[in-house]
Amino acid sequence: MSSCRGQKLAGGLRVASPFPLCQPAGEPSRGKMRSSCVLLTALVALAAYYVYIPLPGSVSDPWKLMLLDATFRGAQQVSNLIHYLGLSHHLLALNFIIVSFGKKSAWSSAQVKVTDTDFDGVEVRVFEGPPKPEEPLKRSVVYIHGGGWALASASTSWSPSDEIRYYDELCTAMAEELNAVIVSIEYRLVPKVYFPEQIHDVVRATKYFLKPEVLQKYMVDPGRICISGDSAGGNLAAALGQQFTQDASLKNKLKLQALIYPVLQALDFNTPSYQQNVNTPILPRYVMVKYWVDYFKGNYDFVQAMIINNHTSLDVEEAAALRARLNWTSLLPASFTKNYKPVVQTTGNARIVQELPQLLDARSAPLIADQAVLQLLPKTYILTCEHDVLRDDGIMYAKRLESAGVEVTLDHFEDGFHGCMIFTSWPTNFSVGIRTRNSYIKWLDQNL
Repeated sequence: MSSCRGQKLAGGLRVASPFPLCQPAGEPSRGKMRSSCVLLTALVALAAYYVYIPLPGSVSDPWKLMLLDATFRGAQQVSNLIHYLGLSHHLLALNFIIVSFGKKSAWSSAQVKVTDTDFDGVEVRVFEGPPKPEEPLKRSVVYIHGGGWALASASTSWSPSDEIRYYDELCTAMAEELNAVIVSIEYRLVPKVYFPEQIHDVVRATKYFLKPEVLQKYMVDPGRICISGDSAGGNLAAALGQQFTQDASLKNKLKLQALIYPVLQALDFNTPSYQQNVNTPILPRYVMVKYWVDYFKGNYDFVQAMIINNHTSLDVEEAAALRARLNWTSLLPASFTKNYKPVVQTTGNARIVQELPQLLDARSAPLIADQAVLQLLPKTYILTCEHDVLRDDGIMYAKRLESAGVEVTLDHFEDGFHGCMIFTSWPTNFSVGIRTRNSYIKWLDQNL
């Protein structure tokens, strides 16, 4: 059957047809449909190619992790483009994107009172859990968020009243389940400030909180306070813990420290976990090394050399004395070392350590602290994940603390990945996220 511009009906009348030309009915629509299907298939294939990365079968919720990683990589690429165009620093742009997707203003519930304030000039968010009738004073956790010393807080860049909901949800859960006061420190971020200013912020805020009159205001028991943090926040918590053991002016001491997949050293980027998880979401080795360089306001030209340990080669005398303190061949169990070999360069680039002496500073790398400092630390909890470049940092620190006589709980998750503990609500809810958070809070409940 053909359709023309008009059809002749009885009586010689001609009726206008919707088809512009005489051609088989439906032919154009079928052609357009085929083109649309081809385009859609191509877009789906490209999206699948971008999203898909090979992952170990043991990792939690692998497809969901791929989508999360693809989202984060996309945000990084957008922020890099913004940086390239000269519109903003890439870390400021990336932080803005992350916070925009998950920001949350202070909001109290029937069980938890949430307040934004400042402690000695450092912004904090205080979560006050419900009191126990039989306990007039509450226990407390000072929590330091992660994010490569540069992300996961809006307090320094955009809005002082917003922080990402993932940490809000974690701190709210801790306050409610522990009947505790949780102090979340909003330290200043890279690129506004660099090492050691982040440490100064958390030390200043925590010292202020430990004042007797402040503890009394929040009804906190001075003998039941823990310092805690995840990732870069775990790094800052560990540094603070070491500094406080040597501060004779502090009347109130920390009872516990709890470190969640902490980053603890920048001397060896070829530990077994760095080699095993070189491209594993959501913290590939290259990204972690760049965070270190950003933290020290260093030169990106150093990144590739640092990845192959050229900054701590045998001819770099400054690193020689510290190498034994992170000798993973003796600090890690065989189940983690497997068949991996140490990467020790005979000759390297001494200029890196000369320009970035912070690499060898125990405040940035708590793992290399003196044994005399470690033995003064309180009871410790360290959570590590199998699919994380930082796994071995935490395990080696646990071993060094045990050797120094500190009581340590090492909580390892075979299906965990870096950052998993904050991903507990839809659409980024992971089973290992819920289990790690529950295990962490359970340990605090039993020990604090």
